Amino acid sequence: MRFLKKVAFVSVICCLVIGVLTPAVAQGAEAPKKIVWKSSGHGPASDPSQIYHDEMCKAITEASGGRLEVKPFVGGSIVPAYKELDAVSENVLQMCYTCPMYNLDKWSAAGLISSRPGALAGEALRAWFNYGGGADLMNKMMEGYGVMTFPGALSPLPEEVFFHSKVKFETLEDLKKLKVRCMGDGGEIMKRMGVATVIIPGGELYEAMKRGTIDAFEYSTLASNWDMHFSEVAKYVYMSPSRAPSDPQVVFVNQKAWDELPADLQLLVKTVVDRFTQAQHEYLVHESILAVDKFKEAGCEVIRVPKEIEDALTAEAEKFYEEKSKSEKPIFGEIYNSMKAYGEAYKAAK
Repeated sequence: MRFLKKVAFVSVICCLVIGVLTPAVAQGAEAPKKIVWKSSGHGPASDPSQIYHDEMCKAITEASGGRLEVKPFVGGSIVPAYKELDAVSENVLQMCYTCPMYNLDKWSAAGLISSRPGALAGEALRAWFNYGGGADLMNKMMEGYGVMTFPGALSPLPEEVFFHSKVKFETLEDLKKLKVRCMGDGGEIMKRMGVATVIIPGGELYEAMKRGTIDAFEYSTLASNWDMHFSEVAKYVYMSPSRAPSDPQVVFVNQKAWDELPADLQLLVKTVVDRFTQAQHEYLVHESILAVDKFKEAGCEVIRVPKEIEDALTAEAEKFYEEKSKSEKPIFGEIYNSMKAYGEAYKAAK
């Protein structure tokens, strides 16, 4: 209930602040043509990211006075889960809110701006994206695909849960005995470490654990995962920022649809998106703190990942990215080195 009140409050504030951007129609003048967009999140309806996406779409519609109606859709309802960006490129959707790492089939560099080992932590990641050239680099990566993003469109979210697991593990050898769901670059790095990994959409994880298809999985933050009822299928909750210091999701829009928007509506969309992505981050930081006790009260053990596994993952990730920086297209190295330099500067400023 508190979550929905928080979202409603953000929506009201956006409408009040941005309403001044929407010009009134002079008496007798022809009303502006209504523009309709379709937008999809990537998760199930219970995922806070999906909820924030839906409320963000409603806020844009209300703040525009109905000039721009953005119809929200749950992940997987318009196109298969994780294919939202393809639908935006084809103008089936005009907007989506998804994880960059779901698009590694198109750009290997997409995994860098995602929940990956060695990535920037939440605060630094959003600052890099908004002010350190991150959004520009992502657009450069996607050049020619008909999709774009903008500063303010990334929600960093807190660090991901390392793994929810049925089995307790203490060493890397223990981890190698499990079958785990691990996405993106993190999954590739785990494979290099000898761990058996599979790709499963987030909405299917609960059943996959119940059926015994997998022994453990990574998925988003403590707050999100509590709402997904993962405490019912996994006794052990392993925490560590080593695998995914943040869990970023990004708003993408179709380039042609964006270019056709009047300037005031472009500003409106940017402003609402910026407010909701930041609000989601703050909300999940707070709720993740509260979720620790919730998991414990449900009978789960919340455990720090053994240092042996953290060190092995960090070392393998460094080798993985150094190798790819030399073998991939130049944009990979540009993004990797930009994030690495920003992270070093961020630490120096602390």
